[in-house]
Amino acid sequence: MSPRQVLPLSALCVTALLAAPAVLAQGAYPSKPITLVVGYPPGGSTDLTGRTLGDALSRQLGVPVVIENVGGAGGTIGAQKVASAAPDGYTLLVGANNEVAISKLVTRTVKYDLKDFTPIGLIASQPMVLVASTTTGVKNLGEFIAKAKAAPGKYSYGSSGVGTALHLAGEMVKERAGVFMTHIPYRGVAPLTSDLVGGNLEYGVFVLSSGLPHIKSGKVVALGTTEARRSPLTPDIPALGEHPQLKGIDIGTWFVLMGPARLPEAVTTRLKTALAEALKAPEFRQKMEASGSTVAAPGGDVQRFLASEVAKYQKIVQFAKIEQ
Repeated sequence: MSPRQVLPLSALCVTALLAAPAVLAQGAYPSKPITLVVGYPPGGSTDLTGRTLGDALSRQLGVPVVIENVGGAGGTIGAQKVASAAPDGYTLLVGANNEVAISKLVTRTVKYDLKDFTPIGLIASQPMVLVASTTTGVKNLGEFIAKAKAAPGKYSYGSSGVGTALHLAGEMVKERAGVFMTHIPYRGVAPLTSDLVGGNLEYGVFVLSSGLPHIKSGKVVALGTTEARRSPLTPDIPALGEHPQLKGIDIGTWFVLMGPARLPEAVTTRLKTALAEALKAPEFRQKMEASGSTVAAPGGDVQRFLASEVAKYQKIVQFAKIEQ
């Protein structure tokens, strides 16, 4: 055998040996547990969404999906952790409006941006609801607007905090209706409900699932939900946009699955496929709908959606001059 015949064979062997460690190191994704970060303590709507999705993704991906609650600063600490994580697909975020799209617009200390994440897909959405204290005597949107216009600055509304989706929904109502009310930020649903029931606060904005028990018990009066159409969960409560002076209001809470920026294309594709299958699973849909959420349609353009949401919030933030 001549040297010319031996050399190509040797070169092929060397190439194969050099390539083998890289192939073995890369492996098939996923090959170990995945951490799903939720930027809030256990028990809230984002945590419920994360745990429900984690179970569904675990079945699709064949590895454990572990929920890690990283609470604080309105979800931004958890979001920052994922933005700073290695882009290998083993640290993901179940994010909501506040930390994904709003906080950067209102809080100077937030250092990350949308470009620091790889959006994988929308999970679900849920409307908010504008409610009135029974002490106001207000029964519907027409009465609410008339009363607020007749006494500018006399009435207040509460939300779960400055710069939250609930706060922005309230400011959107003020802008569209042409009314002036003072915003009162609360630390959770319990104190907000207490003041509404006690007559210390006239109006409030809840996530629908949080407000529904108090609406059903008669502690507060539901005036309207915030998405473009009525919620299937509460078909008897009108959408705010049905009122002529509130036409065009469409703002809800939503949840999205995201990874760090520069996530490999193969990993992103695998996660998108797993998410799409999870969204179609009957058990997942049943649990999410029972909590008041509408499951997202698989395969939507999540980047376009997020960009449009940021643009919407930017207008509200500028109108209300919200800054922390």
